[in-house]
Amino acid sequence: MRRLIFAFFACLLAAATAARAAEVQVAVAANFVGPLQRIGETFTAASGHVLKVSSGATGKFYTQVVSGAPFDVLIAADDETPRKLIAEGHAVAGTNFTYAIGRLVLWSAQPGFVDAQGAVLGSSGAFRHLAIANPKVAPYGAAALQVLRSRGLADALSLRLVTGESIAQAYQFAATGNAELAFVALSQVALPGKGAVGSYWLVPQSLYGEIKQDAVLLKTGEKNPAAVALLAYLKSEPAQQLIRGFGYGVPGP
Repeated sequence: MRRLIFAFFACLLAAATAARAAEVQVAVAANFVGPLQRIGETFTAASGHVLKVSSGATGKFYTQVVSGAPFDVLIAADDETPRKLIAEGHAVAGTNFTYAIGRLVLWSAQPGFVDAQGAVLGSSGAFRHLAIANPKVAPYGAAALQVLRSRGLADALSLRLVTGESIAQAYQFAATGNAELAFVALSQVALPGKGAVGSYWLVPQSLYGEIKQDAVLLKTGEKNPAAVALLAYLKSEPAQQLIRGFGYGVPGP
């Protein structure tokens, strides 16, 4: 009898949790897909809410949101796009915040190919192709161009650039050998608890503008409690600890 009673109340609890659970349509910048997957697992375990994730370049998501795409939350690779969406009435004022500060690396799938100072960039015969994300829509691509200009190499390397739609595609160009080098996010090559694949140069932040990555509640998700809960969870210490584990900076108190 006790087992039957316990099973009955367990079923009631499960039903109540399912009734409260909801889906969140999330548009996430390509560099943050890995961390969001981990965060989503703990968020779902704690709340019952389920993430439906689309990844890509922040600039392309801006165009899609303006065109009516049904995303609830934008997790961007910059802070400008969320502000712009708020100003244009596509996102909820006061909900944008910085969840991470990105770090840029020059990466090669070949071990030992990139040294700790990124000297390979200045070696004209060392490589034929350098992959970057489209600087018009991807903040990490814009940062990559800033690095080349800071090093005085923008003109010399312009014909060697291979442009991907997003930082994920730039990574794929290098991972598959279609480019010897790529500017990507640290989070893509240095995973928590695992050694880095290949070789990379952690680009000094003095060579490019700070990559402040903001999240925002979109108008479509304004009445979705799961969307509001996800943004709150991104600010929590468990989420921030995981974000730091992927090599991002996090905003101070």
